[in-house]
Amino acid sequence: MAPLLEITDLRTDIRLRRSVVHAVDGVNLHVEAGETLGIVGESGCGKTMTALSIMNLLPTGGHITGGSIKLAGTAISELDDVAMRRVRGNEIGMIFQDPLTSLNPTMTVGKQIAEAVQLHREVSKEQALDRAAEVLDLVGLPRAKERINEYPHQFSGGMRQRVMIAMALACEPKLLIADEPTTALDVTIQKQILELIDDLRRRLGMAVILVTHDLGVIAGRADRVAVMYAGKIAETTDTGTLFTNPRHPYTEALFHALPDKAAETRERLYSIPGLPPDLTNPPTGCRFAARCRYAEDRCRAEEPTLRGETVGHEFACFFPVGERERGGFVVSEPAPVEEAVPFAATNGAVLLSTEHLVKDFPVTSGAVLQRRIGSVSAVADVSFEIRKGETLGLVGESGCGKTTIGRLIVGLEKPTGGAIMYGDKDLVRSRGREYRRQRRAIQYMFQDSYASLDPRMRAGAILREPLEVQHMGSRQDQAKRVDEMLGHVGLPTTAVDRFPHEFSGGQRQRLGFARALMLSPQLIVADEPVSALDVSIQAQVLNLMRELQRELELTYLFISHDLAVVRYLSNKIGVMYLGKLVEVGPADEVYLTPAHPYTRGLIDSAPVADPAAERAKVDAGVRGELPSAIHPPSGCRFRTRCPLAQEICAEVEPPLRPFSVHGHQAACHFPLQAPMAADVTVAATTPTATPLP
Repeated sequence: MAPLLEITDLRTDIRLRRSVVHAVDGVNLHVEAGETLGIVGESGCGKTMTALSIMNLLPTGGHITGGSIKLAGTAISELDDVAMRRVRGNEIGMIFQDPLTSLNPTMTVGKQIAEAVQLHREVSKEQALDRAAEVLDLVGLPRAKERINEYPHQFSGGMRQRVMIAMALACEPKLLIADEPTTALDVTIQKQILELIDDLRRRLGMAVILVTHDLGVIAGRADRVAVMYAGKIAETTDTGTLFTNPRHPYTEALFHALPDKAAETRERLYSIPGLPPDLTNPPTGCRFAARCRYAEDRCRAEEPTLRGETVGHEFACFFPVGERERGGFVVSEPAPVEEAVPFAATNGAVLLSTEHLVKDFPVTSGAVLQRRIGSVSAVADVSFEIRKGETLGLVGESGCGKTTIGRLIVGLEKPTGGAIMYGDKDLVRSRGREYRRQRRAIQYMFQDSYASLDPRMRAGAILREPLEVQHMGSRQDQAKRVDEMLGHVGLPTTAVDRFPHEFSGGQRQRLGFARALMLSPQLIVADEPVSALDVSIQAQVLNLMRELQRELELTYLFISHDLAVVRYLSNKIGVMYLGKLVEVGPADEVYLTPAHPYTRGLIDSAPVADPAAERAKVDAGVRGELPSAIHPPSGCRFRTRCPLAQEICAEVEPPLRPFSVHGHQAACHFPLQAPMAADVTVAATTPTATPLP
């Protein structure tokens, strides 16, 4: 039988004012009915443009210039706009990357879903709304019939993504395209969404195309994988074969850039050198040659074609991984490992600590009088310490309070109660010149580097601004400092004349890092600095952070929902849940032998680049919805989602108890391991990380 979707020699161009971007160049793909195909690669490799070509939803100037796209035997690439509108949403559904910008903020979610049903089905308004409630219930939205009259902003990120899935499924499509459906979600919501898509595929018999840059996402979900680079297919095979025997150097490089295995050895992450080529003028030969550690003269002169040594496994490479031609012989050559960069050694002195930190946000009612009707308990009695030269990783779901703690430490929010001690000074009660001097020593690295940079200012002015505000140095001294910081973060001095939009995502994150370093701080609060980056760019930023930590003697509070990244970068890990610190301790102890059920659930929810391990995690991870921080549960706040909870959990809040002499503590009545005996002395300081060879 012919495949459900068949793409042959697809070519898609985007015409700009002075040039043409060859976004998709000769792509061949097929998807069988009921199958999941994963498409992976870096940003700009053409995977999203391939998906948009299938839907014929190309951006301004975009058009298909060659090849064909067939759906169930029909050449949909040849259909006119009217005929294609009958296909979109009806035979092919699409889940977009950002549900908040994809949903109409002025329409209720019920009307938005019903609109698609009425467009493709001859039904009344009431029947369309009934169908909207039905599909919302199908995707697991609680109280679906009640919530169809709510607006997108009234839903959490995970719930909005469920609304997008419901909209895509409303007309029972044959093919579902999911474009980065979990990029902005934390690990627990991500796991729920991926399981939901997988379950719906089996129940409804759909085919799914899963577009992502995260190899862990496709490990346990995709039947086959296509790796794209610079608008072309670099390698394609079944998922198991790709993960155990990658043949293209680009595929191998993506795996080596993952922090999962490097976290165990602490070796430096492999980062792919350079950037993807400019597709307005693609290079001759193999498009990956300029970044490939195996490239030879032939690679730069000739373009390799997709070929395969076994059925179903094809790769476009003259010198595939594990095979190198030398004098007519084929020899095995192991991939090089970059030099390890050890952790910065801690000297035992506490740089910053929080003591019983509390932050409540008021909840008000009324447009004029703003009467207070309650409060959101964002941070509830949190105490921890960060020693000079170390990294404390703070993890947890969205809404757990970790970002609020970061904002409290840098002074963007004022605490309701408690103390923030910088050395022997309480930042909460400091005032005047001393307060400003202390604040200069603590800087913030924002999650969205593009939104945090003024789009009207050039990079040089952005970096010089903190020095001007603090009246530090002459104009010449400031220019010298700007050049110095650009050098530290790996940007050329010519970058001073460029605007933020002229940088890539990784370069903007480096620019944000440089700005945080301008005042020579001792502590950097990094709030999700790599969450939206490709795995290759993520590796570059993480390596940079470790190198500069040693070189400049920096201390980090690293905030993230990705435990693998946190484990790789951190000496200690603190786990937060609904405003509470539920576990804290040395990174390896918390990750390998967690004491709190919530920590175990976060670890099980995180995707790993191992198909067998992913498929084995059946019913693992954190289940249920995060309770309201306005009315948090009594006793242990995690009890409503904990599989081990008993009556005492609702009555008594568990205190932090020691589980090792190295400062490993957890707050749980029924921990996953026995707590330390009361007569054992806990180490007074956090042990220094062992330097690597």
